[in-house]
Amino acid sequence: MRQFSILFFLLVCTGTALKAQFNTGRLPGRGMGGGGNTSMQRDTTKHDHEPDTLTLRYRFLDEPTDFTIDSTIADFSLNYLGFPSTYMTLGNNGNAARNLVFTPRMLPGFDPGFHAYDVYAFNHQNAKFYNTNRPFSELWYLIGAKQEQMINVQHTQNRGEKFNFSFQYRKVNSPGFFQNQATNHDTYNVTANYNSQDKRYHLYLSYYLNKINGGENGGVMDPADLSDPDNKDRRLVPVRLGGNNPGLGGLLNTNIPTKSYNQDASILVRQQYDWGHGDTVHVNDTTQYYKFDPVFRVEHTLTYTENTYRFQDAAPDSLYYRTFYNLTVPLNNPDTLRTRHRWRVFSNDISLMQFPMRGNQAHFIRVGAAFEIIKGQFQGSELREESFTNLRLHGEYRNKTRNQRWDLQAKGELYPIGENAGDFSAYGRLSRYLNETLGNVSLMVNNVNREPSYVYRYFGTRYGEEWSNNSLSKENITQVQLRADNKKGKYNLSANYFLYTNYTYFKSFTESAQNSGLFNLLQLVAYKRIDVRSFTFDGDVAFQQLAGTAPLQLPTVWARLRVAYTAKLFKNLNLYTGLEGKYNTPYYADEYSPVLGQFFYQNVQQISNMPDVAAFVHFRIKSLSAYVRGENLNSLVWDNNFVSPCTRRTTLVSGWACAGGS
Repeated sequence: MRQFSILFFLLVCTGTALKAQFNTGRLPGRGMGGGGNTSMQRDTTKHDHEPDTLTLRYRFLDEPTDFTIDSTIADFSLNYLGFPSTYMTLGNNGNAARNLVFTPRMLPGFDPGFHAYDVYAFNHQNAKFYNTNRPFSELWYLIGAKQEQMINVQHTQNRGEKFNFSFQYRKVNSPGFFQNQATNHDTYNVTANYNSQDKRYHLYLSYYLNKINGGENGGVMDPADLSDPDNKDRRLVPVRLGGNNPGLGGLLNTNIPTKSYNQDASILVRQQYDWGHGDTVHVNDTTQYYKFDPVFRVEHTLTYTENTYRFQDAAPDSLYYRTFYNLTVPLNNPDTLRTRHRWRVFSNDISLMQFPMRGNQAHFIRVGAAFEIIKGQFQGSELREESFTNLRLHGEYRNKTRNQRWDLQAKGELYPIGENAGDFSAYGRLSRYLNETLGNVSLMVNNVNREPSYVYRYFGTRYGEEWSNNSLSKENITQVQLRADNKKGKYNLSANYFLYTNYTYFKSFTESAQNSGLFNLLQLVAYKRIDVRSFTFDGDVAFQQLAGTAPLQLPTVWARLRVAYTAKLFKNLNLYTGLEGKYNTPYYADEYSPVLGQFFYQNVQQISNMPDVAAFVHFRIKSLSAYVRGENLNSLVWDNNFVSPCTRRTTLVSGWACAGGS
């Protein structure tokens, strides 16, 4: 449930250039559960810098393109929160979240299956490897209603021309408007890259640590309580989990008795050695530099990852767990209810690369193999353990021409033996920049055959209850995408067509299932901006049409519209102020299972909300940027919006469960 709140966001950037900079968000990757690449993201802003100003560029792993950071102040969700506005949370920033625009996980290989908190986490795919001519730092601070606070600290600098390191820390602490809804996240990311003097040896290091604590209240007891005049303070509304706990908490008071608490830690070390041609280039009589063009490369990557996914309820309600989980909790002095999945994955990858065109490192052929060792431990009446291995073969051809007009990419992965034997992916994309008027167009085809995530196969608790499903077949997903990006026309448009076989899902609080039939989905995602003198109108829209019988519920239309006054005042003040509205058509929204940390299918209660409305004043003065926002103004006029249903349950014992309606 969404409540009215006021947010104040402050960004201070330090550096020689003293220029305001923003994070442009994340690329889809393994940690994000992405692959569909349907998020509404803008092109990064590019700048031409003078020699005495800050020059800052970065790259992602396996991507030869340089990126520059975005200095716009329009999109608060993407620029600061780090994920598109199509995501919805369970009523509070930092709670479990899911995307209202269909983005299936299109990655083969082993997956634990816990992705409800991925949007807040770092991973190796969104790690940035910087190169800057001057030290650069950012300090981001947000204060919101009910003592909500967010802190983001980032620093990067080069040590000479050969070595760069970066560090980022992000804190999310939000007590929320309802009981037992508090969140407290601490996430860390460290990257470093080194090039030898002769430019033959390269070293990349990426490390992240995500400590996620998300309060789980199971939703309000009865939606009628929301209309009670005695419950104007929403902390008086009874909730399903966590007991009566109307306290607020704070930045230093982070005790959350009923919560999902996950911890992900991983380190990646990649080494490369090149053979090729080196030349000394003379700029003038006194200036020269060494230029090296690789022809052949050997690449070695070691990755160690440890993930722990847990749930605890310090004072479990035996009636609730008996009703919805068929789980017997002792009535007298019940002990803390706990669940735990712990996974450790070690990967050793060797790749060979060839560069056919001298001077173009975005034109290459790569082949390689990786051996994976995977071990798991699970909570149960007895400690259960799993151990298995995988062999992964992979190859890629990439040709991004030096004139930047053509970009061809073809890559594939195959698991010939191991736990995930038979998993594969085949990906192809052709992109062409036409001209300034017509922009860039691309065609992408992706097919993935994958083993369903492990959480669909097994789950257990410390009380000895176990749920398992050993009858699951491999999922097969095909995506065809046509995309157009036009900077001059100020629009982005993508059309996606999905074919899905053996869709795997949760059908209740504890039961997984699989739809053996074939269904298809048509999806249109668009962004357009119109400038009329000093006013800006920009809108995002997504249209989704499902064909075939499938246990999948999505809003047919999701849309966001912003109307803003933009101006440059007093030489250095950049102002962006106006109204923002978001709306989606009625649909049968998924419910949420706190114990499993999973959204699950329901077709009993339809969610129909009024538009979410926010008023904002965003401005930038040199290196200072500030956001002042009044969120969810609609709750001052209409009833509160729900993000997940309150469904009448009659399993074993009748009762209300507003899963996520908090």
